[in-house]
Amino acid sequence: MTDLHERGHLLTEQVNPNSQNLDQLSCLELVEIFNREDEKAVAAVAAAKIQLAQAIEHTAECLQKGGRLFYVGAGTSGRLGVLDAAECPPTFCTPPELVQGIIAGGAAALVRSSEDLEDRFQDGETAIQERQITQLDVVVGITAGGTTPYVHGAINAARQRGATTIFIACVPAEQVSIEADIDIRLLTGPEVLAGSTRLKAGTATKLALNILSTGVMVRLGKVYGNRMVDVAVTNNKLRDRALRILQDLTGLSREASDFLLERSGKWVKLALLMHWTGLDKEQSLQLLSENQGNLRAAIASGKNYNKF
Repeated sequence: MTDLHERGHLLTEQVNPNSQNLDQLSCLELVEIFNREDEKAVAAVAAAKIQLAQAIEHTAECLQKGGRLFYVGAGTSGRLGVLDAAECPPTFCTPPELVQGIIAGGAAALVRSSEDLEDRFQDGETAIQERQITQLDVVVGITAGGTTPYVHGAINAARQRGATTIFIACVPAEQVSIEADIDIRLLTGPEVLAGSTRLKAGTATKLALNILSTGVMVRLGKVYGNRMVDVAVTNNKLRDRALRILQDLTGLSREASDFLLERSGKWVKLALLMHWTGLDKEQSLQLLSENQGNLRAAIASGKNYNKF
């Protein structure tokens, strides 16, 4: 059993030999050493590509069956999870409950440090129970140093409820072990500022979450090519993006694209299907429903209507 209190041996707590004289560097030298060390975050994510791919595959399968994705963390790790969850609705037009971030201390911890709350194993268990996690759900525990009791409690409770569990940490498994379905280790090494895991460890975690959530949404059919065809048209910037997607993919003028977007109820995916199949809004909605929202599959099915 890993001792969650003794942390001096952890990779993330080590002193970085490359920044021993950090307080004596010029501003340019500070930037340069950060830049060199940050390259290790990208390499750490690349080294975990197999586990990340597995996480995408299993999470997409669960969400296709009606499950939800939860990120659980404390401090920086918790904030990164909440950030990734919060960005899914505008990018992919997902309901807020599909991807959720759980942070020790709740919403207040997003803007004010409450790191003492991460020490409560039982609070992590309670967070899972309160959200009525089931075997259809996926719970991602995020803890840079790997030892956060709150996260371990959440993973433990999620496993008991049959959920798929994913663990993301920046220390090797031999330093902190855990029972989880997928174990992702982002080994970024000692921080420029010793122990400050909001740096490289946080960067690598953000990269991994970017890949996980975006990869899942791609698998769920919320992307066509590399376009966010499920973008929520909720402000001028996103409306402009929606119109440019329509213009680029259909060859229509901006005015015609705007008319098509309005006809579709401001849903780019539906607008594209209507344009490419010649079907009306209701027929296109039916076609998307029959194909689980996958635009390519819906287009192929639309050929049966003989209205190209």
